[in-house]
Amino acid sequence: MTKYVIGPDVALRLARDEAVIPDEHQLLAPTLLRSQLLSLLYQAVRHGEMTKKDADRQLNYVRALRIRLLGDRVLQNVAWKIADELGWPDTLDAEYVALTRLQADALITLDAKLAHAVKHLVTIAPIEALS
Repeated sequence: MTKYVIGPDVALRLARDEAVIPDEHQLLAPTLLRSQLLSLLYQAVRHGEMTKKDADRQLNYVRALRIRLLGDRVLQNVAWKIADELGWPDTLDAEYVALTRLQADALITLDAKLAHAVKHLVTIAPIEALS
């Protein structure tokens, strides 16, 4: 079983595409994924980029995905160290990197800047790895 850490960008793309994740893949994310996802969908509706109905559909899709959400003390400590090492202004992205380092085979992100910044810390996989 291959373990992939996904962020809200990937979760939204999967929802938009109504992707089916094969059983041989396990998805992981920090617990903050839920709040980030909700915020992104709320903002999209507020800016007229999608309807509330579409946002609800995408949120329900992600809620139905088998994503193991983690956020323990060890993850937070490693995220702090990564953010500090990279000089980041916060620890949000660092939680995804830390979780990948601790428990996953690869990080999947659509953010090219993030992928480039952490490619020396963790393995980066394309979203197509989930198909």
